Amino acid sequence: MRNYIGLIHKDADSHFGVSFPDFPGVVTAGTTLDDARSMADEALALHIEGMTEDGKAIPEPSALEEVMSDRNNRTGVAIQVNIEIPRTAK
Repeated sequence: MRNYIGLIHKDADSHFGVSFPDFPGVVTAGTTLDDARSMADEALALHIEGMTEDGKAIPEPSALEEVMSDRNNRTGVAIQVNIEIPRTAK
């Protein structure tokens, strides 16, 4: 099991969005905080499954300190997303 950082973002007139610093371009959203959290688990699991099927290497999780040292990430609230990595993944 690996623990990745997801960042929850919320603007005044938006849903709760989630991005993943270790997986640029992977985003999801939910209408509530709980929904966004659930969608984060699902989106990251599906993305990693696709990477595994394509034979791509799965990155090691970044430390929270490393993620938050990037000024662009400081507008988000960090959550931990636990993902089971298939044994066939690199």
